[in-house]
Amino acid sequence: MSFFDDIHQHLGVLRDVVGEVDAGALPTTVAEARDADVLRMIRESTRVIEALASLRIAASGVLAARSRREQGHDGVAAGEGHRSAVSMVQEITGTTRTEAAKQVRLGESLLDGANLLGAARAPSADDAVDAADAGDDAGTARPAREPWHASLGRAQLAGTLSAAQHHAILRGLGDPPAPGDCTVDAEFAEAWSLAAVQLTEEATHRTVEELAAAARTIRDRLDPDGAEQRFAARFDGRSFRMWKDTHGVSHGHLTFDDESAAFLQSVFDSALRPRRGGPRFIADDEKAAAAELRDDPRTNTQLEFDLLLDILRAGVLADAKAVHGTRQAGVRIVVTDQAWQTSHDGAPAVAHLEDGLAALPAWVAAQRACDSGTRTVWVDGAGEPLRLGREQRLFSSGQRLTLALRDGGCRWHGCDRPASMCEAHHIDPYSEGGRTDTDRGILLCRFHHMQLHHHRWRITREGDGDFVLHPPPARGEPSVLVPRLALTYAWADISPPLARFRPPPGAAAPTN
Repeated sequence: MSFFDDIHQHLGVLRDVVGEVDAGALPTTVAEARDADVLRMIRESTRVIEALASLRIAASGVLAARSRREQGHDGVAAGEGHRSAVSMVQEITGTTRTEAAKQVRLGESLLDGANLLGAARAPSADDAVDAADAGDDAGTARPAREPWHASLGRAQLAGTLSAAQHHAILRGLGDPPAPGDCTVDAEFAEAWSLAAVQLTEEATHRTVEELAAAARTIRDRLDPDGAEQRFAARFDGRSFRMWKDTHGVSHGHLTFDDESAAFLQSVFDSALRPRRGGPRFIADDEKAAAAELRDDPRTNTQLEFDLLLDILRAGVLADAKAVHGTRQAGVRIVVTDQAWQTSHDGAPAVAHLEDGLAALPAWVAAQRACDSGTRTVWVDGAGEPLRLGREQRLFSSGQRLTLALRDGGCRWHGCDRPASMCEAHHIDPYSEGGRTDTDRGILLCRFHHMQLHHHRWRITREGDGDFVLHPPPARGEPSVLVPRLALTYAWADISPPLARFRPPPGAAAPTN
């Protein structure tokens, strides 16, 4: 089917659903439609938008190729009075500069993947000279190797990858290292190419945020040297400054490094958990404090500001309950046993924050272990071996740790709530004989936990197989609750450059 035939087919479905209406009547028409038709409108219009977006992106890439700096005023953008292709795309499309830059970047990627960057650039006098100098050798030149990201462009043009997904994977993986050795460079490029293909296959049931996080995780696992350099750059970029505006109001600006950002976020999350939909199962003596916090007239940002000032005043030795209101806040770093040993041997290795999976050098985990110690958890592909049977109603702290390592946060489709904001759900109701074992438990955020219990959803699992979410009757088909994509790669202990990403069974040693 041709490009425009495909678009016309989707437009035909939309015309049948919506009917012939004026643009001004669209809100009323859609408001009167059935639920199934509203969903069909969203799906079909998305197909049309993505198809046309691919055309616009390809044209933006060609515009960029024909507007390069070396072309000066002969470039297309300069000829139209623009400094760059990005500014011209921004004016034409009416988008932000960031969005226009993304359009151009993706367009260049499409052309590069098709080996058309040179062809897209308008020929110049220099090209003629170069061609003459090349002589007969030009016809015998060896074709350039396909760029590692070529599969992403093909997937977008085929409609299996959206522009946003393409951009998330492309930016998340970044360019592979190029040490200068042809063999090593080729191996790195192959590993990045395989990662792009695998993430494309995951895109049908993953959010853009998940794809971006997984791409960054793969990049850091394949290139621990680069991961440490990026960590060091963010650490060197930390800063704080204060200033007064013309009205005499004082302002502040903080730029965090990875670890300090995670620590402060854990402080706020711990203190404001009742306001942010955190776990409801709290001790009786904490319920009054939680209710008081929920009824506090201050906004969350005001509470965070006041909390930060309280911490500064109280100092690092303040009583945790007096400052935080609940448990002591802290950062948990997780590092595999192999990465731990690699770091001790003096080679680069990667650890991860439990919430968010941001990459840190493994030596940071060793440094933190000196202050807070370690806790070892053995992990296999089916879950964790901590089992309490029916002797205990609630999951223990040790079990919650293993659930956090396995699930990474709420397992509901598309939910981004971290493990610290989740509750442990018995997939077999405890009241019906269910056991408090980690292979029969799963992390859900408060909202989705309540959704499950109050609206007749349920989760099942056969042995050590996938967790399956079953909607209420007549609300759709069961679907597999896939694990967080970044976790698929985070504990893989990949030594660069390997063309393998699925993690084998292994051990993870978290540090508190």
